[in-house]
Amino acid sequence: MVDHVLALAATWTAWDGTPVHADGRVHTPHKAIRRVADHLVDHLAELEARLAGEDPLPDHWHASATTTPADLAPFTAEDLDEARSRLTRLAGIWANRLDALTERQLDDSPGEGWPFRELAAHLTESVYYADAVGRLA
Repeated sequence: MVDHVLALAATWTAWDGTPVHADGRVHTPHKAIRRVADHLVDHLAELEARLAGEDPLPDHWHASATTTPADLAPFTAEDLDEARSRLTRLAGIWANRLDALTERQLDDSPGEGWPFRELAAHLTESVYYADAVGRLA
C-alpha cells in the first residue's frame, strides 16, 4: 500500500493546486499523505492498546471530511521526501510488529475489534486517498 501511495506521490510535485473532488470529499496531495499516515497511526495505536490489555483510545480524527489550509499547500520535492520517510517508517513499524506476533495472535486477537490480520489488510484501503488524487503529469 505504501509503495503504491509513494509511487503516485512522486508525481504530485506537478500538482497545480486544484483540489480533486471525489465521493463528496475534497482531495489534495497533502491530505492524501496525512490520511494514509493517520490511518497507519490510528490502527497501530489500537493494536498496541489491545495487546497491552487496554481499551483503544476513541477515534477523534476529522478524517477526509476536513480539508485544512495545510492540505491546500503546494506539494514540493521536500514534501515528497518527508512523505517517503514518514510512510516508509510507519510501514516498517507495522511489518516488525506483525512479524513479532504468532499466527494465533494474528487470527485470534485480544480485545474487541477485527483480528490483527484483518486490521492489517484493512490498511490497504488507504490507497483510496492517493488514488483520489491520482497520477499527475
